[in-house]
Amino acid sequence: MSPSPPFAASPVPAPVVFVKARLVDPASGREEMGGLLVVDGAIRDFGPAVAADSAPEGASVVDCAGDVLAPGLIDMRAFIGEPGAEHRETIVTATAAAAAGGVTTIVASPATHPPLDDPAVVDFLLRRARDRGLVRVLPSAALTKGREGREISEIGLLQRAGAVAFGDGARTISSAQVMRRALTYARDFDALVMAHLGDRELTAEGVMNEGEFASRLGLPGIPREAETIPLERDMRLVALTGAKYHASVVTCRMSLDVLRAARAAGLPVTAGTSINHLTLNENDIGDYRTFLKLSPPLRGEDDRLALVDALAEGLIDVIVSDHDPQDVETKRLPFAECANGAIGLETMLSAGLRMVASGDVGLTRLLAAMSSRPADILGLPQGRIAKGAPADLIRFDPHEPWIVDPAKLRSRCKNTPFDEARMEGRVKLTMVAGRIVHEA
Repeated sequence: MSPSPPFAASPVPAPVVFVKARLVDPASGREEMGGLLVVDGAIRDFGPAVAADSAPEGASVVDCAGDVLAPGLIDMRAFIGEPGAEHRETIVTATAAAAAGGVTTIVASPATHPPLDDPAVVDFLLRRARDRGLVRVLPSAALTKGREGREISEIGLLQRAGAVAFGDGARTISSAQVMRRALTYARDFDALVMAHLGDRELTAEGVMNEGEFASRLGLPGIPREAETIPLERDMRLVALTGAKYHASVVTCRMSLDVLRAARAAGLPVTAGTSINHLTLNENDIGDYRTFLKLSPPLRGEDDRLALVDALAEGLIDVIVSDHDPQDVETKRLPFAECANGAIGLETMLSAGLRMVASGDVGLTRLLAAMSSRPADILGLPQGRIAKGAPADLIRFDPHEPWIVDPAKLRSRCKNTPFDEARMEGRVKLTMVAGRIVHEA
């Protein structure tokens, strides 16, 4: 399902032809120099033969000057704030940040107030996004009512209202029986379950990765087993039910071993990780930097490197921003007391390009994890350069340097883990359904 984009009621935009572009299609692995023609919000043609002189009358011409032209990014885990937490983020600010970061589709967290456990709330979010957003917003609905882990939500009604996936946000369902029933119910609707992994008793009062560094800082730790144990349980339940399952964020080598075994057994399992866990580790917390307090926590360097390898081999399917804005009242506190979360919509691509620059991950593989694989998992038509596909596109120079200035970020909150970091690669243009929504 791919609901109408924002501004769908507006007049159809004029044709646009991109020329002198480095076309990168992660779905097919194709990479070539050429042009791309957009007509009526969809890709009409692309390749070396597409040039300005072949464009239809009245078309705008965008000279990419060798920049990459690729499908827009699809972020499967982001907190938007509406309804109920507009002091942290709104659809206006979230979609502006997304457009600036090259994200053309956001899968919104169900952790709103009230939560997305009722078709009316799902409908409200879709209508608000249509009226106020710059990019596509797709709701992920709560798997259990109130996100309390006890009573299963009305999956069929929520799916009909527009929910593309189901999960309880940053909460793990403790009861194996409830999880089994939820997976069985989801299977009957061919619905995707997106699970957060964190055993509540093992996480307890922990605030960062358990280990030597936590001991040096005098902070209680969260063991890797807090993630791996519920993942192992869920793999057994997936084998029992046959439901489609997506591990939203995995962060350690032990979890990767569980995933590898599940894949070998042929289970319908996919997995993601956050850009923070791919590019940062527990040492970056340094002198109690609260913007790096996350859930799950940043792990050690060995685990980070294992995640990068898993991404390169395809065991990790998806990269998410894990965009979780927190205001100053909840972040300017002692590390043990502050809220979890960091913003990431605007920096996800640039941070990911660090792995390309280091030679650890190819550009096509990185873009696949941010566009075509999320589209495949969610059953969306975007995320690819193909004739007839939605013209959700980004143009970026992977080598352009810039420094992250939180004051210039579009998100309502400024809790970026990349505060004042030096980045390479910046989005110059973002297009959604044939309409330019961001241009640097």
